Amino acid sequence: MAKTSAAGFLSAIAAATAASLNQNNAYADGVLPPNPSEVQPSPAPPKVRNDHPRTTSAGFDPEALERGVKALREISKSPHGKKVFEVIKKQEETKQTELAAKVAEFRQMKAQHETERQRIIYDEQKKLAQHQAQTKSQMAKYEDELARKRMQAENEYHRARNQELVKLQEESSIRQEQARRATEEQIQAQRRQTEREKAEIERETIRVRAMAEAEGRAHEAKLAEDVNRRMLVDRANAEREKWVAAINTTFEHIGGGLRAILTDQNKLVVAVGGVTALAAGVYTTREGARVIWGYIDRILGQPSLIRESSRGKYPWSGMFSRAMGSLSRRTDPGSSSKNGNGFGDVILHPSLQKRIQQLSSATANTKAHQAPFRNMLFYGPPGTGKTMAARELARKSGLDYALMTGGDVAPLGSQAVTKIHQLFDWAKKSNKGLLLFIDEADAFLCERNKTYMSEAQRSALNALLYRTGDQSKDIVLALATNRPGDLDSAVADRIDEVLEFPLPGEEERFKLLKLYLDKYIAQAGSGKSGFVKDLFKEKPQQIEIKGLTDDIIKEAAAKTEGFSGREIAKLMASVQAAVYGSENCVLDPSLFREVVDYKVAEHQQRRKLAAGDKPMA
Repeated sequence: MAKTSAAGFLSAIAAATAASLNQNNAYADGVLPPNPSEVQPSPAPPKVRNDHPRTTSAGFDPEALERGVKALREISKSPHGKKVFEVIKKQEETKQTELAAKVAEFRQMKAQHETERQRIIYDEQKKLAQHQAQTKSQMAKYEDELARKRMQAENEYHRARNQELVKLQEESSIRQEQARRATEEQIQAQRRQTEREKAEIERETIRVRAMAEAEGRAHEAKLAEDVNRRMLVDRANAEREKWVAAINTTFEHIGGGLRAILTDQNKLVVAVGGVTALAAGVYTTREGARVIWGYIDRILGQPSLIRESSRGKYPWSGMFSRAMGSLSRRTDPGSSSKNGNGFGDVILHPSLQKRIQQLSSATANTKAHQAPFRNMLFYGPPGTGKTMAARELARKSGLDYALMTGGDVAPLGSQAVTKIHQLFDWAKKSNKGLLLFIDEADAFLCERNKTYMSEAQRSALNALLYRTGDQSKDIVLALATNRPGDLDSAVADRIDEVLEFPLPGEEERFKLLKLYLDKYIAQAGSGKSGFVKDLFKEKPQQIEIKGLTDDIIKEAAAKTEGFSGREIAKLMASVQAAVYGSENCVLDPSLFREVVDYKVAEHQQRRKLAAGDKPMA
């Protein structure tokens, strides 16, 4: 009876365990238990009347459970109870092993499925990359064909333009020659008198300028000498006591040595010879170093005519400047395109801006293909951005940049020719190619038949014409002038591209006003600061802008017709000064309009004075 009850109880336990394992297997195979919220509530079972007091109201008879417990106790007391539990344990381990095998098989199938999915994705991506490469190749061929056609059209246009320019220059030369011949006899005597007066004025001007420069240099040297004298006196007073003791000790040793030398004739001769040789070596070394450094500075140094250059003064100084330039570009990547056109503080007409961008691309491609460069002429009113555009053109085309002014050639006199040749020899040493920008080119490149042109200026012009006779693969010559008609005909013949820089239109003036409003007003006083600077220097007051809308700025742009870019920058500087001169440091529409009206009236008055219409007293 006990064995039967134990067997029944064990079978019940095994059945419950199997049900639990089946439920776990269902979960492992991905079958989740039903959500209690989604299961429809089943109707309540009918209540069963309990006619037997030994059972519960649901009909459960606890006697079987009691018998199972009793049988379990008997099994635990019997000598075969341990074997029964071991059998149950082995059955459970077997079921767990089967379950693990099923899980491993499921994971293997899942890995195979994932591998197949990755292979399909790789194939699709490979097909897409091949299609994109084919499309990109077709687009490149199409763009190359368009570029060739565009270059052909531009070459045709430039050829026609150059022919027209040459024709106009010939006609202008004929008219000038006829006018000169017609008036030469009438003004011959007057010309001589004018030449004498001009020569006297020029000599007086040179003398006054030389005296002023000499006085300025003497004053600066005197100030520097006073400062150096005070520094030397303070340093000498600070170190005098320290050196006195050392000198006394040294002289004691020297005195002993001198006594020994004076008592021995051989030592005296050796000492005198050594001191003489030392003095001669020091003098020779100093003078030799001075001569060698002068030779190095003349051969490797930057020419004196260069006012500004992207190259360093010496070849080894270019590494540091390039490193600093790249660092500044990394730290301020939007400095050159802050206004959205990539030209810094200069706003150009869209067609002119596009033309300069095309020239920069063409120049870069010309350098890459080792083709000769094309020389350029920038002409237009002052302050229209010719120098800034040349600097940006050099930067975008990957060339070095150097700036000189034509007014620096005349004071050189007979040295002008040598300096011109040194300049071109230095420019040819650039590895990247160099854009030589000559501002105010008409100062020494004017017509050679001008009476007031000196022999030195004429020689300098001939030297430049000699160095630019053939198209160069190392130098791009860019000339800027306000009077293109005054250039010598041979200089005009060297020009391949002619760009006119007109006064900005209303849209360009609006952009310039916005640019300098942000630069001089919105960002005023927001420079770099540090702990030490903030500690010892008072922080500048920020300017507050109230009610200044785009409509008001457009109104100012309409009023400033005829203003150049430089005049607009000066106008905004005047607005900044007016704001700092106010009590609350606030820029409102009334103050802005007041300054704009004042500057417009001042501009009109200057134009009247320039035209010779002087105001009546």
